[in-house]
Amino acid sequence: MTSLFVKYVKSFRSAALVSSLAVGAVLAAQAPQEPPPGGWAFEVASIKPNNSGDGRVMMQMQPGQLRATNVTLRLLIRNAYQLQDSQITGGPGWIASDHFDLIAKMPDGFQQTPGPPPAAGGPPTPVQLMMRALLAERFKLATHNETKDSPIYALVVARSDGKLGPQLKKSDTDCAAVLAAMRGRGPGAMPPPPGGPGGRGGDNFPCGIRIGPGALTMGGTPLTNFAQSLGMFAGRIVLDRTGLTGAYDVNLTWTPDQMPRPAGGGDQPPLINGAAVDPNGPSLFTAVQEQLGLKLDSQRGPVETLVIDHAEKLVED
Repeated sequence: MTSLFVKYVKSFRSAALVSSLAVGAVLAAQAPQEPPPGGWAFEVASIKPNNSGDGRVMMQMQPGQLRATNVTLRLLIRNAYQLQDSQITGGPGWIASDHFDLIAKMPDGFQQTPGPPPAAGGPPTPVQLMMRALLAERFKLATHNETKDSPIYALVVARSDGKLGPQLKKSDTDCAAVLAAMRGRGPGAMPPPPGGPGGRGGDNFPCGIRIGPGALTMGGTPLTNFAQSLGMFAGRIVLDRTGLTGAYDVNLTWTPDQMPRPAGGGDQPPLINGAAVDPNGPSLFTAVQEQLGLKLDSQRGPVETLVIDHAEKLVED
């Protein structure tokens, strides 16, 4: 397993561009294995506060270990339970503001098996169970689940004839082979930056999901994972109801609702990662329909929510 499954997220907050990396499939991309006596747990783990103020966040699987840099507890919870942000409620404010560095060693005999990310919503993987146990131990995290009838978006095929858009294609990439080759390069191997020099989209991303401001590129991945990622921008849970199975390649770009101010002022176009962005470009909803041939249909449905009952500040190890 390599960092190919790292997802890049750039979010706009208070009109400022905050740069971060988020992970959706890093903890999920593991083959089922028999749990050891006593359940899944890291052999040893170190968690330390990160007060750098750096907006960059990284999480990656390396041979024999999981490394995370500048992550919040909320991000760790989101990935340990494979949820969208809006599915997590409760808890003190510091879970989204305090940042940490984590290094966790896998137990002896644990097999990291390369392969494409599984469809979202499946059973927890061994690494997710290890992370849940670690969060309960170090942060005294206690949670419970609730299911509520809530507004959602259903991702559906837009055209009655089933024709898809030009930026959505069935994937023919063997992600297991790609990841095996990446693994052979060692733990320092990293995916290319989001969208290359411009940082917005791009089609050179064979496996996994990469997210930037106004851009989402996906390769060799089920649409259930794509729908989950869309939920970060749509403001609601997005459920895949396209009926399309298998792995797909996606290259979606749109104009974010909140744009950074032009560095030079005046009539200069706003820049995202050095690339000019058309402030009059399509919205997320328009781009999904025009570029992918899909549609975000407003509906209501049962949404499983993780309620944080208790969390304590980290006692530094």
